[in-house]
Amino acid sequence: MSGFLQMGMVPLLPKIGDRLGVTDSDLSWVIAVQLLAAAVCVPAFGRLGDLYGHRRLLRASLVSVAAGTLLVALAPSFEVLLLGRVLQGPLAALLPLEIALVRDRLPVEAARRAIALLVGALTVGSLLGGVLMGAADAVLGDIRLTLLMPAVLAALCVPVAFLRIPESRRPSGGRIDLPGLLLLGTAMISLLLGVSSAEEHGWTTASVLLPLAVGAALLAAFAAVELRSAEPLLDLRAMRGRQSAPFYLAAFLFGVFFFGSQAPNSTFWAADPDETGYGFALSALSISLMALPGAVFSVVGSLLTDRIAARAGYRASLVGAFTVAALSFCSFALLHDVWWHMSVTYAFLGFAVGLALGAMPTVIVEASEVSRSGIATAVYNNVKTLGGAVAGGVFATILGSLPLPGGQVPGERAYVVLWLTGAACALCAAVAVAAARREEGAPAPAPGSCPQAARDVVPGG
Repeated sequence: MSGFLQMGMVPLLPKIGDRLGVTDSDLSWVIAVQLLAAAVCVPAFGRLGDLYGHRRLLRASLVSVAAGTLLVALAPSFEVLLLGRVLQGPLAALLPLEIALVRDRLPVEAARRAIALLVGALTVGSLLGGVLMGAADAVLGDIRLTLLMPAVLAALCVPVAFLRIPESRRPSGGRIDLPGLLLLGTAMISLLLGVSSAEEHGWTTASVLLPLAVGAALLAAFAAVELRSAEPLLDLRAMRGRQSAPFYLAAFLFGVFFFGSQAPNSTFWAADPDETGYGFALSALSISLMALPGAVFSVVGSLLTDRIAARAGYRASLVGAFTVAALSFCSFALLHDVWWHMSVTYAFLGFAVGLALGAMPTVIVEASEVSRSGIATAVYNNVKTLGGAVAGGVFATILGSLPLPGGQVPGERAYVVLWLTGAACALCAAVAVAAARREEGAPAPAPGSCPQAARDVVPGG
């Protein structure tokens, strides 16, 4: 359901704009508002789950998402639709809560397999959402009926959470760090507002620089508060060492090339070569079929994560995945004149992304204390989301700064620079993971405890 909602909305945005009478620039807020809500919900729900039970917060998340999805389907105005998107904010908190639950209930190896299956289900949902929502709209011809499909799916998940999912057995003690939560949430909102404005206004304007400066100042204040807090929202001391920090850096870079490349690839494929000198003039359905090998191999990569990592180790698997992603972007930059070259390359990129999506949550939670699994995975999702938001502004700037002569349409060179930027980010992510210090299967020791003792009690440590 989560993947279905995330990808199913994108192809329907133009028709939503037509129904509600809003411009393309206004439609950008349909995505931005949900990201802003997620920036606040993910750390809050992750930490509250650690304190009071992950199932309890999973239930609350699903109720909010179901209500928001129904509101989006039936919205009589653009403002009501945006309210529904705000209620969908906890959608991003579902995976961290699920991962924390399986890590609490299962031994190490079983938890690893479960995490890979969860990510596999997410990617399958994303694949189905993009294809089925477009097909349903073509058949039904009514955007409201089409949007009711994910609303029904979200509603069906609510009783599952109440009837079939067990609660965490080891909720941590303590309290929620409200000052830290408010500072982090406000900083994330400010940063995302800044980067989301860059495409329309440019990076040097006050509407971009001011929220970025405010966000940076709030992050500095957040760090100062957390370092002084007895029960911080984020244990920055644990995150800054070589056991954790490189993985969070890799997560940010992962978000840049993963989220940032999706829209530009579609616009490149849709471009008319007679007018631009590049592209294949593909329709929406043809673009979906062009990307299908990537989506399928992404599912395969995520489902095979535990088997590959069992042989090579999780860190080596991540280094390999990011290296393949870097080579794939280099292939886009060199071989983009024939459609099947790009489609085959997309399959390799999809496999690498699926493998990385399956492995990253495992290394993140195993680099943290067991009692803080929810917030650790939530921060990973937030960092990755921030990377995607930054990529939106950066990649839009690249495309806008290298147009065709005498026009505003991006030139072929702009896409080459964009793909090489994606390759550089993937390569830097591989280097960051390779530089990390990590014991396979060993979670981070609690503050003041003996690292060796922590490894001794963990199966497979």
